[in-house]
Amino acid sequence: MSDPKNTGRDGVHAYRPGPESEVPKAEGEVLQAVFLPDLRRYWSDQAALAAMGAAAVLLVMPMLGKGSQIWAGLLGVFLAVGLRALLVKSEVFARRWQLTDRRLIGPQGRQLALGDLVTVRRLFGDVQLVSRTGQKHLIKHLADTQGVMDTILAARDAGQAEAHQRRDTRTPTDLGETA
Repeated sequence: MSDPKNTGRDGVHAYRPGPESEVPKAEGEVLQAVFLPDLRRYWSDQAALAAMGAAAVLLVMPMLGKGSQIWAGLLGVFLAVGLRALLVKSEVFARRWQLTDRRLIGPQGRQLALGDLVTVRRLFGDVQLVSRTGQKHLIKHLADTQGVMDTILAARDAGQAEAHQRRDTRTPTDLGETA
């Protein structure tokens, strides 16, 4: 397959979740945290999805005149969500996000510079990241969304403070000015 992002990897390899699909860290880049999915949160998210499906069945089936078949609809929802949860579980748990002193590195070549990070918000059991350009990423099935948000924001703010400090300590000679 082709390599549209010029990452040096084939497209199939880059698609598969896991450390092999991640963009490597740059020289001198310091790893600060790794965010992994939580098993308990994963199953509670699947239960919530099944509950929403069941509510839809309970609402829609009588409107369609199929009230006597609600049990079949409910069974279908629970089987579908359960089977899907089992089939994608290994892929979900192979995904991780790494926080470095410069950026967030996600699965399948995703990355987001901390300086470009505008919004960090909770979305159920996930954390949504939004960049200056509107690019959105989702770190899914987290045990402690608030802790992850605080860690990411602290790293971003520390990087911004460091950049301001470097800028404020430049001399006129550094800026190309002459006396």
